Amino acid sequence: MRRPPTTLSGRSARVARPGIRRGLAALALLLAASTALAACGAAPEASPVLRGVSAPPAADPTEINVAQRIASMSLEQKVAALVMVHVPGTDPAAIRSVVDGHGLGGVILMGDNVAGDVAATRALTSALSSDPGLPLLTAIDQEGGVVARLPGDVWPAGRALQSASPEEVEGVFAARAGLVESAGVLVNFGIVADIEIGSGSFIGPRTLGETPEAAAERVAAAVRGEQGRALSTLKHFPGHGASPDDSHVSIPTSSLTLAQWRATHAVPFAAGIEAGAPLVMTGHLRFDSVSPLPASLSPTWIRILRDELGFDGVIVTDDLLMLQRSGDAHFGDPIENGVRALAAGNDLLLYVLPGDPASVGFDVGALVDALVAAVTSGRVDEEAVDDSLRRVLALRRAASAETGPFSDCGLKCVGLSPRARPAD
Repeated sequence: MRRPPTTLSGRSARVARPGIRRGLAALALLLAASTALAACGAAPEASPVLRGVSAPPAADPTEINVAQRIASMSLEQKVAALVMVHVPGTDPAAIRSVVDGHGLGGVILMGDNVAGDVAATRALTSALSSDPGLPLLTAIDQEGGVVARLPGDVWPAGRALQSASPEEVEGVFAARAGLVESAGVLVNFGIVADIEIGSGSFIGPRTLGETPEAAAERVAAAVRGEQGRALSTLKHFPGHGASPDDSHVSIPTSSLTLAQWRATHAVPFAAGIEAGAPLVMTGHLRFDSVSPLPASLSPTWIRILRDELGFDGVIVTDDLLMLQRSGDAHFGDPIENGVRALAAGNDLLLYVLPGDPASVGFDVGALVDALVAAVTSGRVDEEAVDDSLRRVLALRRAASAETGPFSDCGLKCVGLSPRARPAD
């Protein structure tokens, strides 16, 4: 398996599963051979002059595989693959029935999915993917400290790391990412890139630095520590610490200007992106001077993340049901919130579902139908959907140990639901 393509992050995002290690070794040999050939050429005066002749660039097997998959997908399949959900419980068949039944792209594990030791969680995650060539994007919140789903996380977290050196922080996150990897989980929603200005912020105990610069050093170190073990996620963009409020039950609001944000809350995110983080999570945070919408629904903030911070990896929303729980009538419909989030430019829509999704007015099939309708009507651009799909599928493909071309494995890979079947 090769190193993930630059579409994951412009800053050398890596997933060192066994296949990727082999791919990196092969790439190194290829570069070394090219250099040796150039060095061993004949003397310049005896060399023929060749003009206008060059070898075509090497084909990228992951990009080819992803392009082939996308070309085979219906619009329903495309938008469904941009949805990640939580399904309660430890029964892999129950989780698979939701994921395969709709062709979803990912699953987030919460506390109720973790029973017993890490080996039990690995047994669960290993039973969730139908297609070995395209593993399901499994994720978990493993920050450590007050936010830890897996047992055995004995390392310091949050404020306890504010006085640690960047080298110590890197070691802590390497160990924690090793725990995540041992549970068979690909993505860790575990790097808090927020800072606390002043005191009393909800997010304060989970932050890694008291100043933008201190947080930036430790955020970058955390990303370096997780590389090769878990896919790092920076959260909660554009910065939860700008407000003291809790986004689980409200829409935290800040009056900071864009210039003030650039000088403060942007700094740790920029450092984490520079270090190679392949995912960024958008928060339900409103900066009134920048956009009237929460960042998770704001095209303005997505543009800033892409264009100003140069991030070209996967943008995942925070749990979209949190918007509904804020009590703001504008965000009372969880399905409409998903459409807004995709239209804004997020790549992956996250829903932490309860045991009965209907109790919060949600249905996975209805969401997929609404997303299809939004694309068909032009509210969501299909080219943008394809771009998001390329980023998400590239993450999933890079996590496999396979490099061959796409081969449709039929219903055993896409589930038995008519919704998940390839278009005629």
